[in-house]
Amino acid sequence: MSTTRPHSPGDRGPEPSGASGTPAGDASDEDASSGVPGEGEPSSGRQARRLSFDGKGGVVPLARDFTRQALYAWGWLPAAGAERRAAAEDVLLVVSELVTNACLHAEGPDELWIGCDGKVLRIEVTDKGAGQPAPRSPHRVGRPGGHGMFIVQRLCLDWGVVRTPGIAGKTVWAELGAPA
Repeated sequence: MSTTRPHSPGDRGPEPSGASGTPAGDASDEDASSGVPGEGEPSSGRQARRLSFDGKGGVVPLARDFTRQALYAWGWLPAAGAERRAAAEDVLLVVSELVTNACLHAEGPDELWIGCDGKVLRIEVTDKGAGQPAPRSPHRVGRPGGHGMFIVQRLCLDWGVVRTPGIAGKTVWAELGAPA
């Protein structure tokens, strides 16, 4: 797993809005293929939502609720079977871990962006921290704390960090496979 690649391997390339630092409002729903906020959920193409944490408290439950709403809107929830339910729970856990890490190690998150293209769901958490997230090594199961990036690494197809030169902070991204 990479912690420095700006995007996962493959032919999809960098995300058009998530890692680029494009400013966003509070919470928005957008079809990233058209860039039109508030449009209904398209049956094909990328679906995306953005949440700004500017001045908000309780960011971990807020991020989970925001993500849960997106999963309902995109048809991941209510889950028809155990596999789909597990996939949705994995997404919620990864969001919790990334937002919690931003709270603990980076003065809190600035923004959460989630997008799905039907095959892969991408999560991005932007913060102003200078640190480099990495799974604690060696990982010790019985030790309290320090499991966040290990969990992200185990549940995700890939994850990494994007930094924009001249701008403080980073975007930590993670990708999970969509349920069949």
